[in-house]
Amino acid sequence: MKAIVLSDSGLRLEDRPVPEPGPGQIRVRVERSGVNPTDWKRISTGQTTAAATPNMDGAGVVDATGPGVLSHRAGDRVWVMLASHGSPHGTAAEYTVVPAEHAFPLPEGVSFDTGAALGVPAITAHRALTVAEAGPARLSPGALDGRTVLVAGGAGAVGHAAIQLARWAGATVHTTVSSPAKAALATAAGAHHVHNYRDGDPAKEIRAASPDGVDIVVELSPGPNAALNQAVAANHASIAIYAGDTATFEVRPHMLLNTRMQFLILYTLGEDLLQAAAEDVGAALRDGALPVGDDAGLPLHHFPLAETAAAHDAVQQGAVGKVLITLP
Repeated sequence: MKAIVLSDSGLRLEDRPVPEPGPGQIRVRVERSGVNPTDWKRISTGQTTAAATPNMDGAGVVDATGPGVLSHRAGDRVWVMLASHGSPHGTAAEYTVVPAEHAFPLPEGVSFDTGAALGVPAITAHRALTVAEAGPARLSPGALDGRTVLVAGGAGAVGHAAIQLARWAGATVHTTVSSPAKAALATAAGAHHVHNYRDGDPAKEIRAASPDGVDIVVELSPGPNAALNQAVAANHASIAIYAGDTATFEVRPHMLLNTRMQFLILYTLGEDLLQAAAEDVGAALRDGALPVGDDAGLPLHHFPLAETAAAHDAVQQGAVGKVLITLP
């Protein structure tokens, strides 16, 4: 099979043996591989080992099942998550092998593009929306009725998924963006209120539309957004932080509001929470709540397998939308 592997000279296309699924594993013929910031970051920090294939997310068709697997059959359409976490078999290859519990049904009529755009962004968004002190711990239609959500960076992949999932669950959704073009994308994703932090006054605008404040913040830049989050946080607000380097914030204002600061990363989240999130994402997918593409607010950028390095570069350079590897 054709596969991308990490070598001393970078990412290289090679011929590799088709991997065999072991006990509890399935083999997936990959149709689309999703590229996330975590994929290039793991390479740059040495977390992806030499000769390993990168990329966490993807979508395709089950090709074979290992011993003990009863949940999947050859021919099943699936989306997969965390393929390259702790494994040399990422999705930047014609075939990948993953634990059966990390492959989920992709309904007929839902594109492989959509399936490959889920994974890390959608599961991260789900976790961020379910860490509030008073819940909910699961998402479904009506689960966030009466809640107000602020999504930082609504034109990004996680922001896009957070907007869609929050809308599906019944929340009022605010989001911040940096340009009119990104505002149009966030609006297409379903945000009720879009705030350009470069031209407007997001704190004033959010408080005007939602006087009681924001219950849940989905945050990717806690340092630069600290003042905004403090200004709009409701009593018992939760600020779910999934990215960023450093942050400084005032303690007492948050203390007076009983604010919860919740950090999150999928690798140490725990299998029970990963499975719960994937089940809810699957329900939203079946309800048609997670579309992708220009009209849905998430432009798609396709690269052939041989240009995986260029796809990683595009993500690293801040491509707006979702970067996907298309396999023949």
